[in-house]
Parts: sequence; structure tokens; C-alpha cells
Amino acid sequence: MYDVIKVRADFPILSREVNGKPLVYLDNGASAQKPQVVIDTITRAYAEEYANVHRGLHFLSNLATDNYEAVRGKIAKFMNAGSENEIVFNSGTTEGINMVAYGWAMPNLKSGDEIILSVMEHHANIVPWHFLRERQGVVIKWVDVDATGALDPQAVLDAITPKTKLIAITHMSNVLGTKVDVKTICAGARAKGVRVLVDGSQAAVHMPVDVQDIDADFYVVTGHKLYGPSGSGAIHIKPERMAEMQPFIGGGDMIREVSKSGVIYNDAPMKFEAGTPGIVQMIGLGTAVDYMMDTGMDAIAVHENSLRDYAVAKLEGLNWIQVQGTTADKGAIFSFTMDGAAHAHDISTILDKKGVAVRAGQHCTGPLMEHLGLTATCRASFAMYNTTDEVDVWIDALELAHDLFA
Repeated sequence: MYDVIKVRADFPILSREVNGKPLVYLDNGASAQKPQVVIDTITRAYAEEYANVHRGLHFLSNLATDNYEAVRGKIAKFMNAGSENEIVFNSGTTEGINMVAYGWAMPNLKSGDEIILSVMEHHANIVPWHFLRERQGVVIKWVDVDATGALDPQAVLDAITPKTKLIAITHMSNVLGTKVDVKTICAGARAKGVRVLVDGSQAAVHMPVDVQDIDADFYVVTGHKLYGPSGSGAIHIKPERMAEMQPFIGGGDMIREVSKSGVIYNDAPMKFEAGTPGIVQMIGLGTAVDYMMDTGMDAIAVHENSLRDYAVAKLEGLNWIQVQGTTADKGAIFSFTMDGAAHAHDISTILDKKGVAVRAGQHCTGPLMEHLGLTATCRASFAMYNTTDEVDVWIDALELAHDLFA
């Protein structure tokens, strides 16, 4: 039985007040709060166990290395990877996608080759491909969503031509909450020799992810959304894609030997991890994914789906709220606008006075906002520790905002 009260007790920040009101944190799509066990891990790593990793021969370096490298296996288990050697550490999804752009796409794509994106993509899954468009003449092709925010996987596959080399697609929209059938896209693309990168930033925190079942060439996650530290993340890369990649950043750890005449690179995944890493950040991420797996990803998904359904029912009574993205199985993410002259920033400010934290703006999705004909929305995004009582507080705050702007 999922005990949300017990879960909430694990997150110390949830007990604080904002503007004299109990905090209702609904900005999880931007970044999630951290459980005490993660905070304790970070504190201990700095206070009692810190040293640089790899090649140190002293006790603390060996201890830090063991704790750091153990995270690779934890993330492999979390994503159901075939091997921990398929997991490359990074600072988050942005670095992971850039690694693919520079390390795989840049040496393998030429002028006229095509990359397919959905209109829902986050800027982190758009800008690196624009680099290739600007610098190498790569062509970006866009696939739209329908009126409900759904993305037809067949529409993505129909966009493939003989020049298509990559599909870069979100697993869950950070604005619409739309879940994308990436498994079908990967299967169809593979049959045509097209590679697929999946941005799992939003999906991996809300539902179980099985990279072997999805069968994407690249699957990227970011730590700060997974209840872990900022500056942590990972990408799963198929071994055959690793073999096609060049190193993205050069420096320590990614080499075996360096001489005046050349470099011998380390084996993957170390080949793609240059320099002193975010040691403590990654150790903290390991604890965060342990926490999520101990709680149960299926149980988290059931809880969040119940919050989504409760919120949908509450919002249906507010005909002055327009929710963007209405697919039945969407994630618990609600981007909305309000009738009248109220700007998203003004709505967010009023909600904050009631202790309700939401995000306002374009949410790093300029093409999607253009497609929707909007300049900005408010976004309430739910997590494993949110409750139906907090949905009620949010709705009450929305009604107050509406009354002020009516």
C-alpha cells in the first residue's frame, strides 16, 4: 500500500511554509525535491568520504571510487540496461544529448541528412541539432501533435526518408504530459536503419523505464528530476553506437596513454567521461534511484496517475481554465492558461502567495508554444510526494486568481 504521508516525511523541505502558508510544491517538472537519505549521502560524502576518484592508492580515494562506480550498476538496474558498461555518466540530459550530437551525429551525418523531431521537444533536444544544421547542413524535420497533444508514432515513421539518420524524441512532454509510444517508434525506425535518441528526462521519474524493451540507441535521464542532485545524470548507449562515437570532451580519465605523438583512448564508457566528474552528485543520484526503486516505480506511477485523475476532475469544473494536453494517459503535468488578461507570470505570483509553487513561461519549448499559439503557460507538475489535499489547495488558489482578474 502506497503511503504518501510516509513518503512526505522523507522530504524535509515539505514541512516548511512559504508566505505564511504550507508549501505546496508543484514545480517538479523543473526539478524535484530531495529526500533526507539523499541529503545525508551528500553530507557524508563530503564530510567523511571525499577524495578524487580513480587511480588514487589511498583509503579515501578507493572508498570514493567504489561509491562512485557503484552508481553505474544502480542506474543500469534502474533502466534495466544489459550492462553497466552501457551507462555513461554526465551532468544531466543537456550534456547527454550534446554528447550524442558531437560524438555520434557530427562525425556520421553530412549535409542533407535529416533529423526528425517532434514539436514537443525541450530546447535541450533541439539546440544541439540546430548546431548540426548551422555547421554541417543537416536538415531538421518536424512532426506535429494533434489537438489533444497526442503524437502518432506512425506520423513520426512516415516522416522518414532515405536521408533520415536520426529521430530525437521525448518520452514524455514536459508541457503537455503526453506519453510517447517510443517503443513503436524505435521498432519502426530500426527496420529502416534509422537511429533513435529518447529524452527520458520527464518519463523516468514517473514510470518504470526498460531500455532493453524500448530498444532506443540512446536514452537520456537527468538526476535533479529523479530526486537526486543537480549536476548529475546518465545516458544509456547501445554498444554498437558507442563503437561509432568519437569522444566528446578530452582530458583525464578518458585516456589510457598520452604522448607527444598521439593519444590512446580508454574503453567505453570511460572513453566518454573526461575530467574530474561530479563525484558527490553522482553518489547522491545513486541513493536517489535506490530510494525510488525501494518505493517501487509501479507504485509511484499508480499514485501519480490517481493525482492526475483527481486533478482532471477538479479542473473540469473550471470553464475559465484552458489545459494544454488532454490525452487520457498523460503524466500528472498540467500546463494551463486562464480567461481574461491574466498573464502566466501574474497567475504564478498569486499562487505563490498561497504557498503554491508552479512554473510560468515557455518551459523551454518555443516550437511547441508557437504550435499552440501561446506566449506562455502556467505549469503544475506533480511528484511522488504530492497529495489530493494539495490539488485542492491549488484549485482554491486558482479560483482566487480568477476572481482577482475577473
